[in-house]
Amino acid sequence: MRLGQGVEWAVHTCLNLTWLETGRGVSTARLAAFYDLPAPYLNKQLQGLVRAGILTSSPGPRGGFALARRPGDITLLDVVTAMEGADPLFRCEEILRQGPGGRPDVDYRSTCLVSGAMRRAELAWRQALAGRTLADLKAEVEHYFPETPQVTRERFAALHA
Repeated sequence: MRLGQGVEWAVHTCLNLTWLETGRGVSTARLAAFYDLPAPYLNKQLQGLVRAGILTSSPGPRGGFALARRPGDITLLDVVTAMEGADPLFRCEEILRQGPGGRPDVDYRSTCLVSGAMRRAELAWRQALAGRTLADLKAEVEHYFPETPQVTRERFAALHA
């Protein structure tokens, strides 16, 4: 399994928005300049977060992106799902049906031990992401790197994009 780079960009962008003035939008250009990312591609990723209700977007010179909900109401799973979709990571193709002893009347998606193991692993992964919010991540960053909120605000203020 490999998540797209948009997931990393989205989580970092959302996290950075937690340290900025509530309700104040930040332009795609400034968000992209923060990590030297390509603005058009980042904008595409952020639009997915808007569609998922994680960010808001307002047009105009004072517009931009802002969190649509409180950080405690946005899970890492919300962000991953917005970027990657909700489809299962593993898809059982029922290859046991073609193997020795395979039967056409058996639903191997539900009886195959490999399929079951993969579903349980994915469920654990999704539960772990669902159990972590942006507020949790924000608090952890602030614990280990207490200067981060101020440095983030200063960097955004210095960006003229």
